[in-house]
Amino acid sequence: MSNKLINSSSPYLLQHAQNPVDWYPWGKEALDKAKAENKLILVSIGYSACHWCHVMEHESFENEEVAKLMNQFFVCIKIDREERPDIDQIYMNAVQLMTGRGGWPLNCFCLPDQRPIYGGTYFPKQDWMNLLTNLAHFYETKPAEAEDYATKLTEGIKQSEKLAFVAEEKEYTLKDLQEILEPWKMLFDFSEGGHNRAPKFPMPNNWAFLMKAAHLLKDEAAHVIVRLTLDKMAVGGIYDHLGGGFARYSVDGKWHIPHFEKMMYDNGQLMSLFADAYKWCGEERYKEVVDETFDWLQREMTSPEGGFYAALDADSEGVEGKFYTWEKSEIDEILGADAEIFNTFYEVTDDGNWEEEHINNLWIRKEKKAVADAYEISEIALDVILKRSREKLLEVRNKRIHPGLDDKILTSWNALMLKGLVNAYQAFADEKFLEMALKNVKFLQKNMMQEDGGIYRNYKNGKATINGFLDDYAALIEAFINLYEVTFDEEYLFEAKALTDYVLDHFRDDESGLFFYTSDQDEALIARKYEIMDNVISGSNSIMAWNLKKLSLFFDQERYDKIYRHLLKTVAPHIKSYGSGYANWASLLLEEVNGTLEIAVTGTDFTQKRKDLEKLYIPNKIILGGTQGTLPLLADKFVGETRIFVCKDKTCQLPVSDISEAIKQIFE
Repeated sequence: MSNKLINSSSPYLLQHAQNPVDWYPWGKEALDKAKAENKLILVSIGYSACHWCHVMEHESFENEEVAKLMNQFFVCIKIDREERPDIDQIYMNAVQLMTGRGGWPLNCFCLPDQRPIYGGTYFPKQDWMNLLTNLAHFYETKPAEAEDYATKLTEGIKQSEKLAFVAEEKEYTLKDLQEILEPWKMLFDFSEGGHNRAPKFPMPNNWAFLMKAAHLLKDEAAHVIVRLTLDKMAVGGIYDHLGGGFARYSVDGKWHIPHFEKMMYDNGQLMSLFADAYKWCGEERYKEVVDETFDWLQREMTSPEGGFYAALDADSEGVEGKFYTWEKSEIDEILGADAEIFNTFYEVTDDGNWEEEHINNLWIRKEKKAVADAYEISEIALDVILKRSREKLLEVRNKRIHPGLDDKILTSWNALMLKGLVNAYQAFADEKFLEMALKNVKFLQKNMMQEDGGIYRNYKNGKATINGFLDDYAALIEAFINLYEVTFDEEYLFEAKALTDYVLDHFRDDESGLFFYTSDQDEALIARKYEIMDNVISGSNSIMAWNLKKLSLFFDQERYDKIYRHLLKTVAPHIKSYGSGYANWASLLLEEVNGTLEIAVTGTDFTQKRKDLEKLYIPNKIILGGTQGTLPLLADKFVGETRIFVCKDKTCQLPVSDISEAIKQIFE
């Protein structure tokens, strides 16, 4: 028994292909059927690593009685939000307008013309059955009311997130930054790091901005909260201490018990964050996090062709976190004489440190020195015991039934990890990071590029499908720019420029000057939305603003300069009201206030000089050079000997050959 999902590429849709529900993928067949039979559409959205999606499937979608109701009264469409974020964006917006909250699974009921009339997230079985019956009766008996509500709700969807056109040019000052930072500081958790709430999400763009503010503005509170947050995440249960990599968020306020799914987009951004943080403060633990996350990426998440898989499920054997958690007796048996020290360090107890489940999820609450002193050993000896123990436990854990792997490859998420690898290479000059980055970019160039200059979003089973959305373009352009800065291969910059021009041709809204999330080449949905705010991933408009700024400098392009400035001035009035939701925009505003350094390194020894410079935390710079090049900023800078040119606002200081002299010019 299978339904219309059986031929899907999405692992999430395939999980539902054997349900007794007559699921359809989004497309003409399902939408035509709804109109022909005058049935409400159920748009049910989730993703493969989503725990509560699995719960609702087991309780309701695998149940014959529930399926009968769904099939009788509705045309049921299943959507993988990671493949079709454009559809998810619209119906998530609808549910948030109706209920004030959102999440996945997302279930939205629509008229046959796709306009929503009701929705929510997870529903227990009996509530779901009652809802199905009531909605079917409502639509049959009160179609005019349904039509009226759909009209109003759809207009609300179209108007939400619309920003007023800003004509006035503005000079940004330190006062603008203080107005963002001061109210934001009231929301920090100065005990456990992060924001003062639970659940806690990593939010890499938040800490990246605050790290820049700490460095460039000498903001002490920002310094304290960034260090505390990164330290707590690195030792928390949200981090996989045996296998590397971060889970999506912690359900508690102490980073202890995660929602155990591991997403490529989180880990790519966190690799960037911890690599930059190492450059900023030299904390050795941050380097370990990057190295261990790299090991996880290489071991579990990389395809033979060099693409990066999307996610690992939260569940295994139907239980969330089962793959990652431990009974103390298991650890005692595996580690023998080392068990006591290991258990002390990672807070392992007989009853379990995850009290609700009576099991242990590894995390660290004690300093190494305190544990070493307690057992009268050196910290070096402690490290040897802990490393040996982790390796033994990982070997045993790898024999367990693994969480499900979502093996689709998404352009935007690959680009985020590609940037993470480049940032790690900048911080540590370890060739393993660059080698993997170059293999990944070759995969993307070979498989994700379209003949008309556009890109695909999704790759699975040897085939690329689905036109790219704005986040795919924005993240890939950003990654190409970063690749240029570590290779000085201008091919990457020209690819970034070509993709940027494609975005300007096919995504730009002439009325607002912002970028739509979908291309004008894509199917028309009930609304064409923007992605402006920064969330767990920076919004695609803010990434594009950054891309346009950098490319305007590299290519001396006035058009790019005008567009990024327009984007920023449109969004700037909103940043201070919700700094966390506009963190990547705030970073751009910070750079406008502080200015951008343009550092050119030319001559035969450019590679080593570039590596030496990149070890420093200089967040407000672009870097370019080599032994030859066509970029306007490189004109007259190839003088034979290796030289470093430090420039700002199109004015260069005297070239120097010694790194220490360049550093003086940079930090003077």
